[in-house]
Amino acid sequence: MLVRSWNLFHGNTVPPGRRSHLEEMIRLATADRPDVLCLQEVPLWSLSHLPHWSGMTEHHVVTRRAPLGAWLGGEITRLNNGLFRSRLAGQANAILLAPGLEPVEHHSLRIDERLREPRYCHVVTLDGLVVGNLHATSNIRQPQVPAAEIVRAEAFVTAIASGLPCVLAGDFNLRAEHLRELQGWSSLGPGIDHVLVRGLAASPLSIWPLERRRQNGVVLSDHAPVEVTIG
Repeated sequence: MLVRSWNLFHGNTVPPGRRSHLEEMIRLATADRPDVLCLQEVPLWSLSHLPHWSGMTEHHVVTRRAPLGAWLGGEITRLNNGLFRSRLAGQANAILLAPGLEPVEHHSLRIDERLREPRYCHVVTLDGLVVGNLHATSNIRQPQVPAAEIVRAEAFVTAIASGLPCVLAGDFNLRAEHLRELQGWSSLGPGIDHVLVRGLAASPLSIWPLERRRQNGVVLSDHAPVEVTIG
């Protein structure tokens, strides 16, 4: 089973431009048919398009509301996607599942300490596997802030799993040296994006090279997709 995670940067390139490249990102990330794709910084307007673009089913949690509504916020944002980002379009985290993977339950938990920008972990329970997806707070000066959120997310996934094998993926906004509380999981990656596995054999974390996310002369997102093969 291939499990991939990608922070989509609201569909922006590096450096951000005016146009959204979100559809290209989703089609690229699903071209080789991963079993599970965990996404962060997904504009709300795009949620209804994800099944068509990916050929997968989607389950999401809204992490930032669109003040003008998802449709209007998206229309305005796409006039200059790199400028507006999530301020008008809002954002979500999403878990995409390949055909044949039927979710039994979907749960979400707010994991921040009531900060200005809410942070969530959401969890899909499958037959024999639990998958959690999170996007922790970015706070370079206080790494204990995202560390505490990740510990809460891990406890949430563990409680739902009740002994089943687990995956915890996403943008942790934290490197391994600042997070030592997690026990029994596969190794953290070298960056801030991780896919952790517990209860099943897992390959080492693989990080996409820059050229794999370069399309038409631009680099898609400021994050590289990361992935593991499990089972």
